[in-house]
Amino acid sequence: MRRIGIWIAAGGLLLATAACGGAGGGNGGAGGPAKTQTLSVGAVAEPANLDFTSTEGAAIPQALLVNVYEGLVKLDQDGKIVPLLAEKWDVSEDRKTYTFTLRPNVKFSSGAPFTADDVVFSLDRVKSDWKLKIKTQLDVVDKVEKKDDSTAVVTLKQPSNGFLYAMTSRLGAMFSRTGVADLANKPVGTGPYVLGSWRRGDSLRLDANPSYWGTKPALSSVTLKYFKDATAMNNALLTGGIDVISSVQAPESLQQFADPNRFETIEGTTNGEVVLSMNNGRPPFDDKKVRQAVRHAIDHKALLDTAWAGRGQLIGSMVPPTDPWYEDRTGDYPYDPAKAKELLGGKTYDVKLRIPSLPYAVNSAQVVKSQLAQVGINAEIEPLEFPARWLDQVFTKGDYDLSIINHVEPRDLGIFADKSYYFRYDNPEFGKLLASADAGTEQEQAADLKQAAKLLSEDAAADWLFLFPNLIVAKKGVTGLPKNAIAESFDFTGLAKQ
Repeated sequence: MRRIGIWIAAGGLLLATAACGGAGGGNGGAGGPAKTQTLSVGAVAEPANLDFTSTEGAAIPQALLVNVYEGLVKLDQDGKIVPLLAEKWDVSEDRKTYTFTLRPNVKFSSGAPFTADDVVFSLDRVKSDWKLKIKTQLDVVDKVEKKDDSTAVVTLKQPSNGFLYAMTSRLGAMFSRTGVADLANKPVGTGPYVLGSWRRGDSLRLDANPSYWGTKPALSSVTLKYFKDATAMNNALLTGGIDVISSVQAPESLQQFADPNRFETIEGTTNGEVVLSMNNGRPPFDDKKVRQAVRHAIDHKALLDTAWAGRGQLIGSMVPPTDPWYEDRTGDYPYDPAKAKELLGGKTYDVKLRIPSLPYAVNSAQVVKSQLAQVGINAEIEPLEFPARWLDQVFTKGDYDLSIINHVEPRDLGIFADKSYYFRYDNPEFGKLLASADAGTEQEQAADLKQAAKLLSEDAAADWLFLFPNLIVAKKGVTGLPKNAIAESFDFTGLAKQ
């Protein structure tokens, strides 16, 4: 369960906006794509390349997962696991063997047929070729075998509650055995769209796949248009340059789009925890009392109101309300500057607050800096270009004291179990709770993960500023936009124009 996410439009961690639509293949419009049905979607952080097997960042799966690459299963808008390239699956009584029955007549965009051989290839490749830390989520897999062309069997080392859920993420993407030579530039998948063009620094266009196995998308193409700042993106929607803002970057500006005859605003929830990250591996935040002081020093309601116009939700932990083991932990560290000063013991500290150059992080950092200064922690804000510099300096090298990032990947509590992760958090008891949760019953899983979230909060491994909202603005007549962003992808298959 080691994952990190980044929000493209919201600018999240390694970061992505996310999700939607119903079960695969059948959730688009009827018939073939209309020749003039195109859609332009505004976003903020563009992918560094198109290979999500070796490059961190949710910007890549946001654009490509479900749209270009499909898995055996996917998440629907309610967070339920539903069939995609697998028509069905059966689980053995001991919960260790998953037998997937594949859809017939599915082809990759290259024309190669999709068979059980590709399932074996794709899942074996996670272990052999993937470079990302999240690959460890499939360490529970013992072997993957082909029973026949339309049947693949996955055998686990032990029962796992997380395996099938992990298969809905990029880890479960199916690749062609002949289509992985240039993943950074030429994705080959089974999905309803193919890569049309990519103008680095400007836009990425996906074109409808004419040979798609399922219901053809209603749009002939979807273009992700990337903007450097929120004002430029807002102006593009106001002037007709784009059709959709995939994640509003300036909530205070929503009044510009209040005319119901021109625009529609969609507000829902996400999995995105905006985290005030603390480097547990070096002073001063290797001291639990200093971390606890930070948590008491933050007035979270004031921060949310100031930084994000009150949009979002206070949660106090790494678990969003959409997860079954959610508990409101906002009361663990109430705003109490006097308590914070007491924990610091009269000491003062100078620290670096290294943040991605994204609106939610920049706005939040100003509030954090002001509030920490009141208790004796002087934070120097250093905005870093996102994704490249932030990923290199903070995420990869761990060279920071504090940071602010939107962790958007679903069910990512387990990233704290990896002591080499950029939090540098190290508590063996936390890892034991996660292992027990994965192998237990559903009831045991929920109980263990509630305890794990509580332990993480008590240790003040980080501070959770707020849950990022799903705020989308679109021209009137755009349909199929997701109310909630609960997966890694922004699923274009249900989008249409009236």
